[in-house]
Amino acid sequence: MLPGEEVEGVRLNSGGRLKYKFNAFSSAVTIVGVALAGTVMQGSEFPLWTFIWNNYTQLITANLLIAFLLACFVYVRSFSVRPKDPDHRELAAGGHSGNLIYDWFIGRELNPRITLPIFGTIDIKAFCELRPGMLGWILLDLAFIARQYTLYGYVSDSIILITGFQALYVFDALWMEPAILTTMDITTDGFGFMLAFGDLAWLPFIYSLQARYLAVYPVHLGAWGILGVLAVQGFGYYIFRGANNEKNRFRTNTKDPKVAHLKYMETASGSKLLISGWWGTARHINYLGDWIMAWSYCLPTAIAGYIIEQSSPAPISKGQSPADGSIIGGAPIKTEVVQGEARGWGMFITYFYVFYFAVLLIHREMRDEEKCMRKYGKDWEKYKKRVPWRILPGVY
Repeated sequence: MLPGEEVEGVRLNSGGRLKYKFNAFSSAVTIVGVALAGTVMQGSEFPLWTFIWNNYTQLITANLLIAFLLACFVYVRSFSVRPKDPDHRELAAGGHSGNLIYDWFIGRELNPRITLPIFGTIDIKAFCELRPGMLGWILLDLAFIARQYTLYGYVSDSIILITGFQALYVFDALWMEPAILTTMDITTDGFGFMLAFGDLAWLPFIYSLQARYLAVYPVHLGAWGILGVLAVQGFGYYIFRGANNEKNRFRTNTKDPKVAHLKYMETASGSKLLISGWWGTARHINYLGDWIMAWSYCLPTAIAGYIIEQSSPAPISKGQSPADGSIIGGAPIKTEVVQGEARGWGMFITYFYVFYFAVLLIHREMRDEEKCMRKYGKDWEKYKKRVPWRILPGVY
């Protein structure tokens, strides 16, 4: 409903171009602004934050259900796609194998759209790509900050760093929203359960695990710890944003003064492939920056792991203890969160993201390579000789 920029997507196989309205950044700023205003007035007990914490499992369940139903809806609706569709509807190249389960999972229709009263036409895939999951990620982080303050009366430097880094990543992506039009998710993949589940359930709830951990067990980094984490984040962001900006500028206008000096090779299809600058160091150098930034989301949790202990001089009955703050025999009941023997074991959770993300990026890079090989043929073989490294120069 907010004003937005209208942009045309890349040319489809059918020859047409779809139009997109982009206002994810202003939408997110409005929503987060309202939430922060409520927090100023009501503190950490603002109903949004308490609702998220108290209904965490229910929210995961609801998002999983929505993802499942959405995948079913777009799958069934994809059978109404016809050749030379006037609305430029078409099937994804790899999404109509004839195997029901596979096609439902991977996505049968390339760009499913619906038209709703007041809202107009909504591209389901483009909407899910950045809005619900990315915004949900930040709202979860903020809810966990509120929970930490409720429990301890302060907010730790570690949870501020993680939330700040992740907010930078999210709002940067929302600000650069038109850039998604050249990504594989939009140009190649259909929209099925894989993307619906990833966008609505996996991304917000898995990517926010570090902040959830710190809500219960705060970690204090100190000045040197903060500087170290900032250095990792800054280095990763420098590579990530520098490489992506270079690619987008070159694709938009090769005569742009910022990229006009770059060397490239032309392919038989008429495309230009960069062989200098960021993209001359590795064919997917932006993935390296993305992965380095992932470490800055995990490092603030330090050597993770905790045990929740409840001190009780006398249990009420066998197997039960009174609520925290109760008095038994003149002694208060106290709940403590300590690391104890759990120290280190929590790293399987708090550092899961960085290792999962490495697998995700390598898998995506392999798919990129296959797509480019099909598109450019022998020219891609020549390009690989000019730019031999995939992600990490000198290693991979």
